[in-house]
Amino acid sequence: MWELANEVRASQRATDEVDEIGARFFGINRTDAKCVDILDQHGSLSAGDLARESRLTTGAITAVIDRLERAGIARRVADPSDRRRVLVELTEKARAEIEELMGAPMRESAERFLERYSDEQLRLIIDFTRLSREVQQQHADWLRQKLAERDGPDSQTRGRRRLKGHYSPRTSAP
Repeated sequence: MWELANEVRASQRATDEVDEIGARFFGINRTDAKCVDILDQHGSLSAGDLARESRLTTGAITAVIDRLERAGIARRVADPSDRRRVLVELTEKARAEIEELMGAPMRESAERFLERYSDEQLRLIIDFTRLSREVQQQHADWLRQKLAERDGPDSQTRGRRRLKGHYSPRTSAP
């Protein structure tokens, strides 16, 4: 169990490193990069859906979308099934850069690596990965609750005020 836990933790750090470098390639911060990844995975989403997936407030997601639009990475488009609704989608330029930097190289490495597993083993890996994600999401919810208990009800507002003026969309952290 410890060996598995250590490998999972090391894998998470390696993923974190790739995410950090990927954000730097795009010239955006980590939060914006996370939203780009969500859009890449899910396609067009409403701002509300993107906020829910990223666990950001609707106000924060508006700022993210504005920054991504200014960077030429995402755009707002009318929903083809309901012209009153607006969706957010990646630009073709962003999709091409994602494919060049993350798609083909990662896919080729993964295909060579995964060829050694049977379909049954791959289903087990998928199940393990899904359960690991659920455990992490539950733990994040628990940590958020503990943080709110520790810092009090207005802690998020205080934190934003403290960081105001120190944020740069070209850095990974405020």
